Amino acid sequence: MNGPPQSPDDGYERLGGQARIPGPRGAADDLDPGHAPRSLPPMPSTPVELMPVAPPPVAPPPPSHAVLKSLLGAWALAACSAEETQAVEDHLTECAPCAEEALRLRDAVGLLHPEENLDLKPLLRSRVLEDCLGKRPARIPVPVWASPYDTETARLDALLQDFGDSEWHTPVRLKWFEEERRRSQRTTVAGVIGHLLTVDGLIASALGLDDPLGPDAPKGGPTVRTEHFWGASVNPITRQVRDPWREQGHTLVRTVSFAGRGVAELAVDYGGFALPLGDAFLERAFECWVHAWDIAEAVDYPYEPPAGPHLHGMIDLAARLLPGALAQRRRAGLAAPARGLVAAGAPGRTLHLEIEGSGGGGWDIALDSPGAKPSPERTVAEIALDGIEFCQLAAGHISPEEAAVGQHGDREAIRDVLFAAASLSRL
Repeated sequence: MNGPPQSPDDGYERLGGQARIPGPRGAADDLDPGHAPRSLPPMPSTPVELMPVAPPPVAPPPPSHAVLKSLLGAWALAACSAEETQAVEDHLTECAPCAEEALRLRDAVGLLHPEENLDLKPLLRSRVLEDCLGKRPARIPVPVWASPYDTETARLDALLQDFGDSEWHTPVRLKWFEEERRRSQRTTVAGVIGHLLTVDGLIASALGLDDPLGPDAPKGGPTVRTEHFWGASVNPITRQVRDPWREQGHTLVRTVSFAGRGVAELAVDYGGFALPLGDAFLERAFECWVHAWDIAEAVDYPYEPPAGPHLHGMIDLAARLLPGALAQRRRAGLAAPARGLVAAGAPGRTLHLEIEGSGGGGWDIALDSPGAKPSPERTVAEIALDGIEFCQLAAGHISPEEAAVGQHGDREAIRDVLFAAASLSRL
């Protein structure tokens, strides 16, 4: 309902069509144009004191071109502070000559610090142990001749550590040289470790330890034992083979360490020949490295050769086995007949073998009889080979014709020695 109109006397005033509560009569905020505005109160006579305001900081001038150019080397090496780095990088967006120089310096730093794989250096383990033993000598030291085996098994175990199930079944082709031609056998990563386990068992048997093939192990050498192991399993060999292989390796090293002096001459039967225990450990270290190389190649992973002193010992063993291998080939009609048999210990025809690179050295090889004494005065031929290539030849990974050989002298003697080196290999 509409009420009666309100008059100005009813306590409300109208302003712009809206009602408001008025102030006291005569107040200055009455906006009635009929009233004069009230004057503002006077300003105080005493000035108000104001707090002083600090002026804004002045930014330092940017470094000069000469200063920034002098920082490029440190910038490339990531040796600048955060402020210097920012200043240099801002400058590089504006100065083409400095940007080109910075790129050249970064490339140079890349050459100084090449990318490396994740593998530990072969000598790192030995250096760490040497440093530790320098502070506190081992109560029971590992024999020097067992150290290469201890190192190579540890390196292979480190390679296997991160393998998944699929990688353990990666195909691996084992290669060796037999009857004047190369041979091969297809297996898996797990099969290779099984092969190492069974052949290491020859040393275990010689030391009176348990044979990994059990009491019914076949009589024979590495090939017979390996084929027995591969054929005895109904299911494919899996990663479970790693633990017994590694535990056996630890046991072998621990056993010979506690055995003391004299044990190195203990004979290890390989089925068709025997080796002293010290040489058998070197031979097992060599094969462990070669098959680790096979595995790394199969999974496309880089693998370094052994440390120089260990590699030298392996090459020395192969060089010492060459006269016997040459005589065996001669008996089989695969090498030229002897030209001058001499009494045991007497000087005979000699070939000088020079191995270059890490682990290298020089060896004189008796040509006509294993019992003959090599003689520099009776040297009829010389061969020069890189150390890694010689090991590949002795492992049967390359044929004698493929070896890049520096040679001089009797061609027949050179051929016989190269083929004898390849014949050292086997499954």
